[in-house]
Amino acid sequence: MSIEKVRAYFKTQGIQDRIQEFDVSSATVELAAQAVGVEGARIAKTLSFKLGDRVLLIVCAGDAKVDNRRYKDQFGGKASMLSHDEASTLVGHAVGGVCPFAVNKGVEIYLDESLRRFATVFPAAGSSNSAIEMTCDELEKYSGGTWVDVCKGWRPDEQ
Repeated sequence: MSIEKVRAYFKTQGIQDRIQEFDVSSATVELAAQAVGVEGARIAKTLSFKLGDRVLLIVCAGDAKVDNRRYKDQFGGKASMLSHDEASTLVGHAVGGVCPFAVNKGVEIYLDESLRRFATVFPAAGSSNSAIEMTCDELEKYSGGTWVDVCKGWRPDEQ
């Protein structure tokens, strides 16, 4: 199970007890926000893309959407999301529980600026009924991700 891989990784970091598991699904931003009890924007959704041979994860705020122009400028190609099957195989987590922790070797992790407006955010922890609360600095540390600015729809001037 994917959550077990995440739990094992977090155990090496001493934070495995911070994983929250729910009796209800947290597979979408809306469901996760209800399960955690926060606004949807604070859910750190992880989107999975392929670009040639590359597998990219973009972790962004729940109210943000990938901007195709910014994505192309940043990564040099068109955004193409992984299918459900591809996500599970290539990333190592099934859709609904995709997160930037304990992923398959070679998966590139990017953290979008849309998250930085919050003191803490809630990414999934490898299953469709889990989350973990972290600061953006912790998210960067535990995911090994690189900060990018590829999303739209979250800035006040874009509303």
